[in-house]
Amino acid sequence: MMTNWKTRTKLVHEGSRRSQYGEMAEAIFLTQGFAYPDAETAEQRFIRSGEDEFIYARYGNPTTRMFEERIAGLEGTEDAFATASGMAAVNGALTSLLKAGDHVVSASALFGSCLYILEDVLTRYGVKVTFVDGGDLQAWEAAITPETKAVFFESMANPTLDIVDIKGVAEIAHRNGALVICDNVFATPIFSRAVELGADVVVYSATKHIDGQGRALGGVICGTADYIQKIVQPYMKHTGGAMSPFTSWIMLNGMATLDLRCRAMADSAQKIAEYLEAHEKIEKVLYPGLKAHPQHDLAMAQMGTGGTIVSFVVRGGKEGAFRLQNAMEIPKISNNLGDAKSISTHPATTTHQRLTDAQKAAAGIEPGLIRFSVGLEDAGDLIADLEQALAQL
Repeated sequence: MMTNWKTRTKLVHEGSRRSQYGEMAEAIFLTQGFAYPDAETAEQRFIRSGEDEFIYARYGNPTTRMFEERIAGLEGTEDAFATASGMAAVNGALTSLLKAGDHVVSASALFGSCLYILEDVLTRYGVKVTFVDGGDLQAWEAAITPETKAVFFESMANPTLDIVDIKGVAEIAHRNGALVICDNVFATPIFSRAVELGADVVVYSATKHIDGQGRALGGVICGTADYIQKIVQPYMKHTGGAMSPFTSWIMLNGMATLDLRCRAMADSAQKIAEYLEAHEKIEKVLYPGLKAHPQHDLAMAQMGTGGTIVSFVVRGGKEGAFRLQNAMEIPKISNNLGDAKSISTHPATTTHQRLTDAQKAAAGIEPGLIRFSVGLEDAGDLIADLEQALAQL
């Protein structure tokens, strides 16, 4: 059997399961439980379930298993566990591993909910957390010690798109025996080289690019078989964070076009960033695909692209950002990203509003900052829309 499938083939066929009916499309197994032919089989299954033996939807499901195997095959990990949301994945990856007294080193530039888990939840239960500038390898070197259990970072930070040197951080972490947990949402599974560069665990919000249609919440934790089966699964099974079979079916369908969508979006994002870079009403553009970006070379080495998101600062602060958002006709104002529809977000008042002014300033979240998730619309139409909106400022 062929094992060297390319990305697009994996996205369509990896992990496929078919019933006795030989259906073409992946089937949705909408059942919370499974019946056993006899009491002996039930007893045995609770001792050890086989590859295609299931007990309860919170423990596993044929549709969900297809999604887990497909994303693990794509990411290059041995296994994966699908979760109810992206934040369930982040929480599960960290909380299943850590206990009171453990030490974690994390990049400080994080999505607000990720910061809450590290800053409020884990510390409440006695986990020690040290925050560092994610782009400063010397800071990682100083903070990581032989007592460090894990390191955590977003490979591309939300919303400033700061990039962490995955290989550099992984080398420091592994030298000290720490596990490397990488939230790779902005990099997408298409442009990801996280495992190859040294990440042990890769987390995604499947709500974003994997679904790509704004239909469902979901997440996934990818890692070694031992980590997923012995650490993550027991915690997630008993705390109820598993993905629903219907959501798994949606994600499987989303994956079929994932490569095509991400590449088209990234191509448009590059054009939009170049347009904004030259506009007098834009203070700065935060897009690693631009040659002037200080982390351009690192972005090309890790991803080969600047990604699907363009962040930029509008002149006029919050008022200017709001006026631009309200004047644009094509992008929707929302807080999601990775959608087929372009989305504009004002992080300071939405996704990161719970941060103090000092925290926002430290993270580079300015009042005029807009996070623009580029969709599948024509790039020329999006640029024309930006042009007419900027003319109104």
